[in-house]
Amino acid sequence: MDQREPKHSGATAGAGGAGKAPEKPSDLPAGSSRGILKRTLKEYKADNLADLAAALTYYAILAIFPALLALVSIVGLLSKPTAKSLTDNITSVAPGAVRSILTDIVTQVQAGGNKALIPLIIGVVVALWSASGYVAAFMRAGNTVYDIGEGRPAWKALPVRFAITVFIVVVLAAISVGIVFTGSLARRTGSVLGLGDTAVTVWNYAKWPVMVILFALVVAVLHWAAPNVRHGFAWITRGSLLSVVIWIVASALFALYVANFSSYNKTYGAFAGIIIFLIWLWISNIALLLGLEYSAESERARAYEGGHPAGKEPYVEPRDTRKLRPPGAPPS
Repeated sequence: MDQREPKHSGATAGAGGAGKAPEKPSDLPAGSSRGILKRTLKEYKADNLADLAAALTYYAILAIFPALLALVSIVGLLSKPTAKSLTDNITSVAPGAVRSILTDIVTQVQAGGNKALIPLIIGVVVALWSASGYVAAFMRAGNTVYDIGEGRPAWKALPVRFAITVFIVVVLAAISVGIVFTGSLARRTGSVLGLGDTAVTVWNYAKWPVMVILFALVVAVLHWAAPNVRHGFAWITRGSLLSVVIWIVASALFALYVANFSSYNKTYGAFAGIIIFLIWLWISNIALLLGLEYSAESERARAYEGGHPAGKEPYVEPRDTRKLRPPGAPPS
């Protein structure tokens, strides 16, 4: 367990007086948000969130490329005109050094025909396993943020890990559909479905807020299920909303910086796209962890409002404590 000096929230930091804790962080007294935000920024350094975000970025890379290869392999099984349109849209958002690799994979899969099914299945399994590595890393990071150990035994943690992974993969696949089905491919699909230009135009604009909502749902599920903390699920929390807002703003500012002020192309040449993508992933993971840290500090403030002693941990109820008990200790 973390032995750092006691942390004190900006909201009535453990006055120690007995009282009833607010049922949820949103019920905290007015004005507590400022103290929680201040505490969150301090804990950014104390919990080494930048380092944790870098670790998450590493696992994200291990997950993204097998998933991308599996997706492109699936595309290769489609008809050549459809596969070409999808590949053009996928490669348009892929780093330059990756585009030729993706195109070659589609060509090889189309040439292999049904023989490519077994490699495709293997690729999907590898992609899911790699993605579960990211979720496992986020579970560890979540426990660090909440200053709590992983009390869930492997037989309980693994199903949670894979359930989160499958959910995230499904939602991100839906988001990918929104990104890929655009431009000429969207118009062609609309024509096949008998939809007019108006419907295609509505799709091109309406899909963006829907994708943001889906991303917010992924954040909410990660914040809720990953840490070893027993708390109710909410579609939108202050922490998950903060993560989404930080992610949107930081991504926009980073894109503006890259487009107008940076010299990545001059410095890194053909690898500039990959470098930019890695930095953006790191920024995205920082946004995820900052929102989670805000949720943790909100829970701390809620516990202190109820008279929880300042500095005593854990300040939240763990989901499971079996791995936290010393060997031979009786169940609590």
